[in-house]
Amino acid sequence: MHEVIRNVTDRIIERSAPTRALYLERIRAASVHGVNRQRLGCSNLAHAMAPMNEREKNALSHMTQPNIGIVTAYNDMLSAHEPYKLYPALIKRTLMDLGATAQVAGGVPAMCDGVTQSQPGMELSLFSRDNIAMGTAIALSHNVYDGALYLGICDKIVPGLLIGALAFGHLPALFVPAGPMPSGISNAEKAKIRQGYAIGAVSEDALLKAEAASYHSSGTCTFYGTANSNQMLLEMMGLQLPNGSFVNTNTPLREALTQEAARTLLTLIEGRGEYKPIGGLIDERSFVNAIVGLMATGGSTNHTIHLIAMAKAAGIWLNWDDFDAVSKVTPLLCRMYPNGQADVNHFRDAGGMSVVISQLLEGGLVHSDVETVVGRGLERYIVEPSISNGAFGFMSGARLSRDTGVISSLAEPFSDEGGLKLLCGNLGRSIIKTSALKPAGYMIEADAIVFESQEELQSAFKRGELERDFIAVVRFQGPKANGMPELHGLMPPLGLLQDRGFHVAVVTDGRMSGASGKVPSAIHLTPEAAKGGILAKVMNGDRMRLDVENGTLELLVSAEELESRTMLHPDLSGNRHGFGRELFSTIRASVSSAEEGGSIFDTVGKERG
Repeated sequence: MHEVIRNVTDRIIERSAPTRALYLERIRAASVHGVNRQRLGCSNLAHAMAPMNEREKNALSHMTQPNIGIVTAYNDMLSAHEPYKLYPALIKRTLMDLGATAQVAGGVPAMCDGVTQSQPGMELSLFSRDNIAMGTAIALSHNVYDGALYLGICDKIVPGLLIGALAFGHLPALFVPAGPMPSGISNAEKAKIRQGYAIGAVSEDALLKAEAASYHSSGTCTFYGTANSNQMLLEMMGLQLPNGSFVNTNTPLREALTQEAARTLLTLIEGRGEYKPIGGLIDERSFVNAIVGLMATGGSTNHTIHLIAMAKAAGIWLNWDDFDAVSKVTPLLCRMYPNGQADVNHFRDAGGMSVVISQLLEGGLVHSDVETVVGRGLERYIVEPSISNGAFGFMSGARLSRDTGVISSLAEPFSDEGGLKLLCGNLGRSIIKTSALKPAGYMIEADAIVFESQEELQSAFKRGELERDFIAVVRFQGPKANGMPELHGLMPPLGLLQDRGFHVAVVTDGRMSGASGKVPSAIHLTPEAAKGGILAKVMNGDRMRLDVENGTLELLVSAEELESRTMLHPDLSGNRHGFGRELFSTIRASVSSAEEGGSIFDTVGKERG
């Protein structure tokens, strides 16, 4: 085991000891021998099984066979979630053949950040994660389930489902993906057309045609953003079937994987196999493995928020120092858009997670002796699913990449360090994605130009006011201010300015997500401007220095000068209503900082002592 990985794990275990012990004790208290519906009275049970057919009712009433809850994020507006319309019936048939039953316990909301980018609805995106967690809890609250299957893929949906699943940590659980869409036009071509539109060289019709050629069918978007980072994390944590995340949707192999997921869950349930509740199956080592996977693959910056919130739900405390320490010793093994031109289909064809996990195990960078849904040991994930002679199975997986331009090796990584880095200084703490940065982006010192929204920056760009070196300060974009929307609207104009030879960067208390790329972006700045952060005192013309190599972000203004300045308190009332935002006022009022998970939950935190 690599010394740094071991030390980080030990620190997490030590700081989490009181709350983790409390969490595990609560799981033990919630567990029962036999099926959970034995706790119900006859009237309760009659309500629960009223819509079932006679065969299913007979199975439930005999109190011997498990009943599985399905929590689904299905809707037919998200391309990634549209295939789920067929999954419940398939799962029910598969389980019924094995003597078990299943019910759709409930549905949870699933919004598409691609649809809401730069729209008011995007201000509900981060908050939707905790709403999904609560919806999961409501779905499972009927207490007639002995295990659960979670159908979800995209950005906030998987973290929300996992937080909800951990609240029912005494139940075995397994996550079921639906797979990516086939590849569309190249990412390079798409980015070129977007930049052309930003300067008026490409028409809106041509832009829509290009976008529709990229996002063109059912399935996950193929770039390596938060949705596909979710799938990688679930495999690194052993909560999803091995190397199955990126099998294309609506294929025979995808259907076979879904059936296998249902069969596998039964092996985790008492009386059908070795009882493995999700709250005990994953531990501190599972989360460290997830962080290592994030760094090795160049995954989404959103997970510096989500992983903290997910871990907290299991009584485990992560912080950005953990991410930074892991990143410094984890080589970057993958090149997928936005830090390369390949997509997740190319990644799968190069060997996918089998190669990544094999390399990480070889380097002692991940914990091998962990529990997973397919048994003990992460080595079980060095396989590939297949159908041979009509039978589904896992065959030995690739240990070396079939395409070294997409997945490299420990011997020849794309970078000696991972894809994310912590920046600290007098403004606070922030995260920067480094996997797509060129060397020129590692150190920028320039004057600040201050904006209160991404729309202000776009307008200044169109007026020709940004043709110079500068650092864009985009503030009052944190959880407390407006729900921390992703600021993708910054990238086309700033990318164009960078291509013209200007040195530009972003400093913001907002999010940029897995799609941030070549423009240096210090994001998630904590404390945020709306909670008294120094960012609220920055003025146009202030000198700033962003130094990736040394991990610093400094406002080059004296402490005395900053002390004399008044903290800005802009009118944020425009972010408080419309598009349902008024319904989330209590979340805005109580949400934690980005480094604390941007969450309203305190699960076992108050007992931390």
